[in-house]
Amino acid sequence: MLKTLIVVESEQTAAEFGLANVLSFEQYLQDYPKRDEPKTRIINLCDTGQYLSKGYYCSLLAEARKHVVLPTVKTINALRTEHLEFALTNIQRKALEQKPQWVFFGQTDEAALEAVASTLYKRFAAPLLCIRLLSENRLIVEQGSITQLDEVQKSHLFSAMTKLSESVWRLGNKQHLARWEMAILVDPQEPSPPSDEDAIAKFVKAARKNGIHAQVKTIQTLDDINQYDALFIRQTTAIDHVTYRLATKAEGAGVVVMDDATSILRCCNKVYLHDAFSYNKVPTLKTQVVSDACGHTLEQLELLFSYPMVLKMPEGSFSRGVYKVKDRQQLIERLEELLAESALVLVQEYLYTDFDWRIGVLNGRAIYACRYHMARNHWQIYNHDSKRFSSGGFETLPTFEVPRAVLSAALKACKVIGNGLYGVDIKEVNGKAYVIEVNDNPSIDHKVEDAYLGNELYMLIMAEFVRRLEARGKYE
Repeated sequence: MLKTLIVVESEQTAAEFGLANVLSFEQYLQDYPKRDEPKTRIINLCDTGQYLSKGYYCSLLAEARKHVVLPTVKTINALRTEHLEFALTNIQRKALEQKPQWVFFGQTDEAALEAVASTLYKRFAAPLLCIRLLSENRLIVEQGSITQLDEVQKSHLFSAMTKLSESVWRLGNKQHLARWEMAILVDPQEPSPPSDEDAIAKFVKAARKNGIHAQVKTIQTLDDINQYDALFIRQTTAIDHVTYRLATKAEGAGVVVMDDATSILRCCNKVYLHDAFSYNKVPTLKTQVVSDACGHTLEQLELLFSYPMVLKMPEGSFSRGVYKVKDRQQLIERLEELLAESALVLVQEYLYTDFDWRIGVLNGRAIYACRYHMARNHWQIYNHDSKRFSSGGFETLPTFEVPRAVLSAALKACKVIGNGLYGVDIKEVNGKAYVIEVNDNPSIDHKVEDAYLGNELYMLIMAEFVRRLEARGKYE
């Protein structure tokens, strides 16, 4: 039997429920996951309307902890980016003209809007939805939190919660397309793209040899994703970004996508990675997630870590959003600066190495290995403040020359994320491996990552697309 936990914004709100299974976001952040606990589902009643809010992190952490959660992060992001056209009847329109309507787990107390509520919940499975009429047949659908409800509305919410069935936790079926056409998404204006022009040309050639017609597209020239069987994203990904939205849309249309939206979601947020790695015992550096810069938090950090410490924004790539602080004053300043943008910040122990390993993994198999050296006179691979030496050198090796501990850690980390194409960054000291992060959109440049395998690297990746396309074809 599933154990159900209800998460709300604050301890005060949790106390108002008077139920043992209701806890605050801070409690969920600190006290879970628990080893050997029963299968758990989370009803997230925090405010999820703002990106990187507590509500957002509640669902993100639930997914990292293998808890079944409503709403999922995909649902949260979809509600922030989609506008709905809805064929309303006159009665439905009048009901919405009078006042906004709440939908609790797909249910509403307005009889005329029951069909609308049910349809919206199938599309956006969230505990609390507020629907407003924007124009004659155009709706604004927003997420809400329990703090926005009056006592009558709360009673309706509790009633709907008791009627929650197992079926609402399942994902809907996807439709699949049959034609083997591929779009390779790039951004020509991107200063540090995942693949250079030569590598993209090699991907196109490898696709052709594998029976795939690949076209290089930008977000401006990619008119209709439904025209394609496969989407290969070679533009730097982010969650609050067109790449994530396109991946989600493509998957919904049955397109084989790499990077898939779930991989983007999991890899692009370091809070998720930290929590998932901890839960699955992936070897990592000592890390603490903090939500404030108060005196008690600072003291706890100084007990756990010595200076310098490394502070990380939950999202960032190419060493951006990562800072080293050498004393308490710098710690306070950076923490306050980062917490102004995100509800959570990661603090990590500092470990210097001359290089970081990068292991390329595709569907659970290591396919390339590089050693990325630190930028000159810098502690990171990239030095964005340097004009001449912005990055260090590299060495590309066959995977059989990679230390066993490094390879094992890379594969274990990817198993937590999925079966896509990943680049795992690892530090190695005295024979021990420490996973720094998993990148869902790893760099593959000509004469760098392909320096050992050459064209075979591109063939391996396109062959994986073929395998997935053929697997999907069996179910169409």
